[in-house]
Amino acid sequence: MEKPFGFVVIDKPAGLTSHDCVNRLRKIFGIKKVGHGGTLDPAVTGVLPIAIGDATRLISYLEGSKAYTGIIQLGTSTNTDDMQGEIIGSKSWPTISKNKLNNLLDTFRGEILQKPPIFSSVHLKGERAYKKARRGESFELDPKKITINDLKLINWSQNKGELKVDIDCSAGTYIRSLARDIGSKLGCGAYLKILRRTKAYSFYENHSVLLPEKSEFYAENNKPKILNPNLFFQHLPSFTLSSEQEILSWRSGRSIKLLDNIKRLNLVDKNEKENIKSGNKKVLVFGPNKNIVGIADLEKDFVIKPKVVFNAIG
Repeated sequence: MEKPFGFVVIDKPAGLTSHDCVNRLRKIFGIKKVGHGGTLDPAVTGVLPIAIGDATRLISYLEGSKAYTGIIQLGTSTNTDDMQGEIIGSKSWPTISKNKLNNLLDTFRGEILQKPPIFSSVHLKGERAYKKARRGESFELDPKKITINDLKLINWSQNKGELKVDIDCSAGTYIRSLARDIGSKLGCGAYLKILRRTKAYSFYENHSVLLPEKSEFYAENNKPKILNPNLFFQHLPSFTLSSEQEILSWRSGRSIKLLDNIKRLNLVDKNEKENIKSGNKKVLVFGPNKNIVGIADLEKDFVIKPKVVFNAIG
């Protein structure tokens, strides 16, 4: 029986952790090797890519930004920077026009330094920050460089003190921190009230399916469709094994020399032809049947060096 391999994109419901979703798919597919491509807090809904089987080894090679739609509540601060936490401050929000609010948001667009929430999974001296925060310890987290590619003000309610925003940002961005920092700049505090992720890397809402209920675990026709990983790695140049010798070398972990035949590389951008000569690039490797057989390092002189090898595929 062929082992499941690929990605399932879950529309994560509120109230479950990302790990809860992973555990449910482990039971549905009857395998342990299942992992998610980016944690969502329990209250957050939306796109959660989950790798099935050996596709878990591809997660670290995913690239792209993440996108969210959220509602930020002004006038209240919480210790978690979202509505799950304890209120630690309350103050009236200012009267402000949509235009001035948009100008303020402009200070968050582009590359910025952002301090993660204290209730986060960031490692601090060998321990997750949220564990220290739960014990009431006082500590500071170092700011990290992140990029807000796009930050659109969708709606502003002066009466409610709510602003609705669309955000496209680099991986590692905390929208809770963004809410907190917007409130800080306005001098009234703020927290993240509602958040939905609409994109993660190359996974979009139209790829997503509902998480099967527990009662559906053993119904074969209710298993969510596993998507071919080829769809989500088009940011990488690719190479197709074309001979028995190359297949044998690949499965044995031996390097393959392209020599001067660069045409065998399917480049994402034809302009990268010159840059690729320097090597140090990741390459997606296909078998003769166009299934992914792994990831390779492209080294100098067009040498394909196996990095992740799937022997049983392709």
